[in-house]
Amino acid sequence: MASNNFAQGAQVEHQKFGLGTVMASSDERIVIKFDDHGEKKFVTNMVMGSLKKSDRQPPAAQKKGARRKKTAPATA
Repeated sequence: MASNNFAQGAQVEHQKFGLGTVMASSDERIVIKFDDHGEKKFVTNMVMGSLKKSDRQPPAAQKKGARRKKTAPATA
């Protein structure tokens, strides 16, 4: 049985999905947010052979812009 040695925030590389960040992990499940493929959930024991640690810096957090309310055009 493979042990889960990837903590939250760890940078990893998957054979198929590329570079990503561990969002959550337990002995049963691991959730990884990949740069190009979004968030994926895996059974930990099944994915451990496909993951390796990456020494890259975590991507900068993207700030979501504040939405402005649409205003009706002023009538004269």
